[in-house]
Order: sequence, then structure tokens, then C-alpha cells
Amino acid sequence: MFVTEPAFGVYVHWPFCAQKCPYCDFNSHVRHGGWDEPKFLEAYKSELSHVAKLAPGRTVTSIFFGGGTPSLMKPTTTAAILDHIAMVWPVADTAEITLEANPNSVEAERFAGYKSAGVNRVSVGVQSLRDDELRKLGRLHSVAEAKTAIGIAQRTFDRVSFDLIYARSGHTPAEWRGELAEGLAMAGDHLSLYQLTIEPDTPFQKLFDAGKLTVPDAPTSSDLYDVTQELTEAAGLPAYETSNHARPGEESRHNLLYWRYGEYAGIGPGAHGRLMISGTRHATVTERNPEQWAERVGEFGHGFVEQSHLAQSEAADEVLLMGLRLNEGVDLGHLARIGGVRPSHKAITWLSGLGMVEQLSPSRLRAIGRGRFVLNEIVRQLSASFEPVD
Repeated sequence: MFVTEPAFGVYVHWPFCAQKCPYCDFNSHVRHGGWDEPKFLEAYKSELSHVAKLAPGRTVTSIFFGGGTPSLMKPTTTAAILDHIAMVWPVADTAEITLEANPNSVEAERFAGYKSAGVNRVSVGVQSLRDDELRKLGRLHSVAEAKTAIGIAQRTFDRVSFDLIYARSGHTPAEWRGELAEGLAMAGDHLSLYQLTIEPDTPFQKLFDAGKLTVPDAPTSSDLYDVTQELTEAAGLPAYETSNHARPGEESRHNLLYWRYGEYAGIGPGAHGRLMISGTRHATVTERNPEQWAERVGEFGHGFVEQSHLAQSEAADEVLLMGLRLNEGVDLGHLARIGGVRPSHKAITWLSGLGMVEQLSPSRLRAIGRGRFVLNEIVRQLSASFEPVD
């Protein structure tokens, strides 16, 4: 079943971490001296008010606290942000409200505070169920702490997910099979499983470039992916997106909003948004440095460093790239409404013949097989074939 009702999400970026992981290229910052949380709270509220004036009349269907490590935020701060969101926009009674947490910052009392604040879904950043691998990944928690955190989360919230990273240095399909089976035995209804990628300007990239860090080759990575699909499907948590698995009906509604190319506000340092403003789609980006963002909000009422109109061609490419990540595929009717174009029949037929894509219906196209590993190239080919829709 494909959801068609309007959705509007709010992404709140909390930029602080206890330690920066060597593989991470997210906008996260370590502040050993702490941070002025009341000042940041006022900045979040001011930016929310500003964005609500740009995008009035929306009903919020999902809220996501990402980071960084949002579980370093005081529950009272979370509650105040949620209260302000509800003040500037109506919030649906069924809204999904997710908070990301790291195992070393999880306490039962703290989680109870987030639940009281209104959070109804938690995503725990476990990353590995092997202590030696956690150390290599720069994580501060142990496997025992991770299991404790998952247990606390599952006793506190009805909806819980956790993350694991595979295709790590030296990772074999047999080792991953054992680790993933252990993870699935603890999992609830959702699991995020990411292949390790070497991101630019990270310590891992420097090690990789120096020959001090290796990642599995393409055939091994493919085998690891196959093991992932086999075990998750057998456990009743099939992939609904490239890296995300859930029992039917338990998918992350906020992330589906991204992949279905919905509208969302990006709040906080380094946050990105996609908003319809005066009938046209805009991309918004805020200042990345937390303190500079807060100062900018204090001066202008928002931390935007970019608010640009997206051309139809740009939006069309984004619709393709996001939608092809989904197992349900991209809605070609939505693409036509957003971008005014449709991929040519010739291009779709050619990519289908290569086993890269599959046309599920006249209005829906998805990546399959090897195509899931080369989405950028598929988007390039399809985009080059665009034909205007009458």
C-alpha cells in the first residue's frame, strides 16, 4: 500500500556528541565544557517560529530529533521544543515523534522523561555487537551497554529501532551472519543496517588513503548485502529502503516522507529542509557551527545560510534519487507533478534489460539487483532521457 495523504515533517538537529566517531561526516561537535542549553532552546524556538511563517497551515505528521546525539539533550528541552512545534503548527494525533539515542547516554529515568515529553519512537545507535569492532568504530559504549539500552528502550516505548554497521574492515559474510542473527533476536519491528562507506574529510578517509584501512571488495560487499536480505526477510523484517528493514506497517514514517519527497522543515545547526513557499519548492540550509547558528538566529530570527528555489529539473532528480531507494519504487506520477517530466520508455526498457530497474506498473519504477548499488548512475541515465509531460 502506498500512502498518498499529505505529510509534513519537522527535523530537529541536535549537534552535540560526547565523542566524534572516525567514520562520521554528520554535523556533530564535541564540547567538553558543555553548552548553554537554555540559549540553544530559545534559538530552536525562534527558528521554528520563522519557518512556520514561511510554511503556514501545515499539519505536522512526524518529528525527528537527529544528530549528533539528541539523547544528550535534557528531556525538559525536548518537551519545550515539542510544545513550541505544537504552538506554531497543528500536530496530528497520530504523529510519529522519534529521538536518536546512543547507548552510553541511555538511562531509564531519562527515557521516561522523553516519553513524558511526547517522544513515541526511539532509534538507538548500536553500530556493532562486537566489542572489538565498537572500539575500532570509535564508539564509547560496550556491547553489554548496548543491550541494556535496547532493553530500557523496549520497556519504555512501543516503537524502537537500532542501527548496525556492516561491511567493516575485514568483515566476512560468515561473521556478519552470526552478528546479524544476534541482532535480529533482540530486534523489535524495525532495524537499520548500513554498509560502511568511507566519507570525505573523516579520519577513516585519511586511514583509507594511507592504506591503513581497508573495506570489503565489491563481490564481498554484494555477498554481505545478500546475507542481510536473506536473514531480515526470514525474520519478517524485509527491506523497505536500501538500508532500512521493518515489519509491514512499522516503517519509519518520517524517513518515508524524505524518500517519497515530501515537505519538511529543517531546524537547528546544519539542518536541511524542503519547503513549498509561495507555490514553489525551496531548499533550506542552516549554519553548521552550533554557536554561530545560535548567534545568527539571535540576529535574524533564523540560522539559514541558504534558501534557494529549486528548478523543476533539480527537484525531478531529487524525486528519482530518493524514490529509487525504496522497495516500493518511485511514483512516476509524483515525478510528473513535481518536475513536469517522465523518463523515456526507451531508457526504462534499456535499464530493465540490464536487470537494473523494474516497472511495477505504468506509474511506478524501482531499482533491483545490481541497480541498487549504482543509483546515481541510474538517476543520470533516466534524467538524461526525461520527456516533458503534457
